[in-house]
Amino acid sequence: MERRASLCGAATVFVVQDVLRAVEHYRDVLGFQTEFTYGQPVFYAGVERDGVMIHLQAASETKRQPGHGAVNVFVTDVDALYRELKSRGARTLNEPKDYPYGMRDFDIHDLDGNQLCFGMECNQQMP
Repeated sequence: MERRASLCGAATVFVVQDVLRAVEHYRDVLGFQTEFTYGQPVFYAGVERDGVMIHLQAASETKRQPGHGAVNVFVTDVDALYRELKSRGARTLNEPKDYPYGMRDFDIHDLDGNQLCFGMECNQQMP
């Protein structure tokens, strides 16, 4: 019988203009920790917060354009996170709100325009 492989993790890869500047933003504004940086000069890095990993790749190293990425991140308290990120100067696009699809969420852009949506389940139900 053949063994079945299991998926054990994933990391979103956002394309950015300046990897070190992006790492600073994710650390200082969004509360992530630097997991690694790679290259001389640095052209790839990983940041992590509470088990959520995001990789940052220099635009000069790929054909993909900066600012075209998006990720949904599920959280335990969306309102508390919104207040935290807003107080640190995050580029919020909207305030947390309950949506008919059963989530309460809000969106931000990083320095390059990549979009992060933070959300949690709410009591709203689809019609």
